[in-house]
Amino acid sequence: MAWTHEQMAARAAQELNDGDYVNLGIGLPTKVVQHVPAGMQVWLQSENGLIGIGPPPFEDEIDPDLIDAAKQTISMEPGASICSSSLSFAMIRGGHMDLTILGGMQVSESGDLANWMIPGKMVKGMGGAMDLVGGVRRVIVLMEHLTRDGGMKILKQCDLPLTGKGVVNHIITDLAVLDVTEHGLVVKELAPGVTRQDLQAKTEPQLFFPEA
Repeated sequence: MAWTHEQMAARAAQELNDGDYVNLGIGLPTKVVQHVPAGMQVWLQSENGLIGIGPPPFEDEIDPDLIDAAKQTISMEPGASICSSSLSFAMIRGGHMDLTILGGMQVSESGDLANWMIPGKMVKGMGGAMDLVGGVRRVIVLMEHLTRDGGMKILKQCDLPLTGKGVVNHIITDLAVLDVTEHGLVVKELAPGVTRQDLQAKTEPQLFFPEA
């Protein structure tokens, strides 16, 4: 039985550390803000110049001027700040962000990431993903294990245009949690009901399972 999107986001939130400065990518990663462990303070950042993003606002709390990089309305935590996007990117490129959690189209066994375009389809651009994977200390990819038509997304080599090469540290899917290591992909955790054989059959590279 695969994890739901909410369970995936909750699992990703377990990778947060108190005091982290964290950037959440568009889509599924935005759900992580709703699962930050109680008592933990993390500073959520958006490329358009927000630091200290809170949970999604209730309808009567929406301020149309407060939006994140995905143009979703957000709330601000006490102590939050707003800056220019140029300063925001300087923080990212300068190595001041601890963690980014991004979506992915493909990830290779060596940690290459493709998450911004499919050739032949209209896209607005890469956005901040290239800067994030190059400047942030730790990169987690949060995505479904297979494409909608059942194709593999964790590959020996990506065949889509890369966002970054050798940049991914961890992969969290609806089936498992994997660490990207110099020796290959190590399975850290399986979703309930998912067997090693099931996971390997849906993953192109050889997987490594630590002995219990």
